[in-house]
Amino acid sequence: MLDSLLGALELGLLYSLMALGVYITYRILDFPDLTVDGSFTTGGGIAAVMITHGYNPWLASLAAFGGGLLAGICTGLLHTKGKINALLSGIIMMIALYSINMRIMGKPNTSLLGESTVFSSVNAFITMPIAVILILLLLNLFLRTDLGLALRATGDNARMIRSFGANTDTTTVLGVSLANGLVALSGALVAQESGFADISMGIGMIVIGLASVIIGEAIFGARNVIHTTISVVLGAIVYRIVVALALRVEWLDTSDLKLITAIIVIIALVLPTARRALRQKQLAKRRTEELSSQLGNRTSRTVGGDF
Repeated sequence: MLDSLLGALELGLLYSLMALGVYITYRILDFPDLTVDGSFTTGGGIAAVMITHGYNPWLASLAAFGGGLLAGICTGLLHTKGKINALLSGIIMMIALYSINMRIMGKPNTSLLGESTVFSSVNAFITMPIAVILILLLLNLFLRTDLGLALRATGDNARMIRSFGANTDTTTVLGVSLANGLVALSGALVAQESGFADISMGIGMIVIGLASVIIGEAIFGARNVIHTTISVVLGAIVYRIVVALALRVEWLDTSDLKLITAIIVIIALVLPTARRALRQKQLAKRRTEELSSQLGNRTSRTVGGDF
């Protein structure tokens, strides 16, 4: 039990960077980007190929981040310059990346067993918390700059920010590229930890990222950007813990992972709505009781005055 929870914590930290990327597109930019499923594999593939060719694993991880940036730039340009719908732009790029990833890897699966990775000398429980905290600090510092504020405003009200002279096309491309860079970096780290990169390793990543964002916001709240980014990281960890516990149920198999993910997302989406509806119903009931009480008092005073 303890081993499975520790493994879930480790996976949560690895996938938290991908969740942060999804948060940038899904929440900040309001951009439904499906490129994630392809760029995650791109990061893993670039890192695996470079490491097997003798490159430093840290350099390979940085190159994976750069590959994700390029994929995000392509998606952003399809949307902003090609005037293609945001959702369709992501789908097109996701499809294109499948072939590109096959070109990068040369084969469907690249093994890293016996190769030196970022986790060879330092345990993931030491490396990942430091890496996640550092990236959280850098991301929040960036989002507080003028460019970061313009990026956040683009998602809130693009027309308003354009009236102030900001180029929303630039901020959109920047946001989508940064998001996919983080996703690719997560893919590179996951490939190094698992010991292989696979052409299908990115399938369903957008759902996992959305689950992490929604769970984090539902449990830990989203008062401001700093608080929300921390909530997203914690949401990725909680998601992995829930999956680990669910897989311990006797009638569930490892092949049911996608089904478990879908159920978790449904619950995470429905619960906040149900909770808001319950609060509104309780508030309406309280107001009705208060109005009834006030009406009763007025009636009593009127009757008393007649006598």
